[in-house]
Amino acid sequence: MEVTALWCGIVLAILVWYACRFINWVWLKPKKIEKCLRDQGLKGSSYKFLFGNLKEVVSMLKDSKSRPINLNDEIVPRVVPFDHKSITTYGKICFTWMGPRPVVHIAEPAMVKEVLGNNYQFQKPRGGNPLIKTLAAGLADAETDRWSKHRKIINPAFHVEKLKHMVPAIYVSCEEMITKWEEGLKKESSCEVDVWPYLQTLSSDVISRTAFGSSFEEGKRIFELQRELAELVIHAIQSIYIPGSRFLPTKNNKRMKKIDQDVKDSIRSIIDKRIMAMKAGESSKDDLLGILLDSNYKEIKQHGNRNFGLTIDEVIEECKLFYFAGQETTGNLLVWTMILLGQHKHWQERAREEVSQIFGKKKPEIDGLNRLKIVNMILYEVLRLYPPVVALGRMIHKETKLGGITLPSGTFIQLQTMILHHDHDIWGDDVNEFKPERFSEGVSKVTKRQTSYIPFGGGPRICIGLNFSLMEAKMALAMILQHFCFDLSPSYSHAPHTVVTLQPQFGAHLILQKV
Repeated sequence: MEVTALWCGIVLAILVWYACRFINWVWLKPKKIEKCLRDQGLKGSSYKFLFGNLKEVVSMLKDSKSRPINLNDEIVPRVVPFDHKSITTYGKICFTWMGPRPVVHIAEPAMVKEVLGNNYQFQKPRGGNPLIKTLAAGLADAETDRWSKHRKIINPAFHVEKLKHMVPAIYVSCEEMITKWEEGLKKESSCEVDVWPYLQTLSSDVISRTAFGSSFEEGKRIFELQRELAELVIHAIQSIYIPGSRFLPTKNNKRMKKIDQDVKDSIRSIIDKRIMAMKAGESSKDDLLGILLDSNYKEIKQHGNRNFGLTIDEVIEECKLFYFAGQETTGNLLVWTMILLGQHKHWQERAREEVSQIFGKKKPEIDGLNRLKIVNMILYEVLRLYPPVVALGRMIHKETKLGGITLPSGTFIQLQTMILHHDHDIWGDDVNEFKPERFSEGVSKVTKRQTSYIPFGGGPRICIGLNFSLMEAKMALAMILQHFCFDLSPSYSHAPHTVVTLQPQFGAHLILQKV
């Protein structure tokens, strides 16, 4: 009897201990943090038990995606409705709640600069849904010293001199897309085309060719598998995530596991062939994989220790990341550029005239691309209005001071890229208008050296593929302007929304005509 009572007491004590921890996690700790933030002058939403603001976030997103908007409407309330409402209500530095976790929203340039400039202290969020790592790990997922090692080895692959050798591969991919569009114009003077899927395919083909060179067909198959995997993962993360559920033998889980393994095996096969060729004395290729392997080999040789280089598994993850970073960013930039130039025909004509003056009907080359001032201004303005990533997340893992505010460990920081890019106080009353001339004297001049323009992030972790993406976009746009003029179709529905990156929800329907 006494033993039974003792065990009952132990079980009860354990249950009480867990209950206390749970109550602290879902109520006492959040309310304490809320008081701490308010005492420092921050405004924000009141904490709601367990869910915080999640229900409101989901409800507002669902409502905003239910219908398109007019071409001249503000896009921020549609794309990030909850964040927009919070910052409008509480100010450019405010807080809300992701469940029991505080989220500090920042749309103030000086504080954004402080966060981006200190990537060791303000790191990318850990944890969350582990399925996301299936899509893109590598450099994007690395932190502190591991990030420094990866960045140092990968940097040579994106050096300007190396990128020049990739221009012919980009040209071939663009030519294939233009040929497909021209086939639709053989019998008619104009035709309607949803250019969005074509631009996605273009950027995928470019990455396949520039990453794997002569192994393009195999690379393309890898990235087709990656796209299928992305769709499955996005579907999974939009559902309620239950820890450990990815291990259940469901149809989707089994398919995701098989695709992931097939992708890794295929990339490993290509890498093995390259390494054998390098050992046989062949020079490394000028594609991304060849440059990466060469850089990795030199790093290991210099230190005489394999720990200073990347493992084969890490090289595989970087190859997977090439696809997502390149395909998503450039495809989005091009689709919004064509939509805006279809709406603002005078800028389309100015850009076409510049392309004609520099290239005529000839094949665009790197020196000429670098002289495209008007095209450059247009691309910068598109990236301001429609940044590929609308917000950047960071996490702090110990109590940290930021801009005079003390933030507790576990605080999630949301740098509001899109809201920053559409701030009246920074850009003026014409902030929502398409005005490429803003950038006629460069980014620093128009931003007055504030950190208010961050389409590729900023600080040490600024996107490594920035120059690659802009070079590809210039080449594609120059070739499109050489061959076509285009207008928005009456069937076009303006509905920017985020699926990882900022995309047109109902496609990009344009009327194409041969020049």
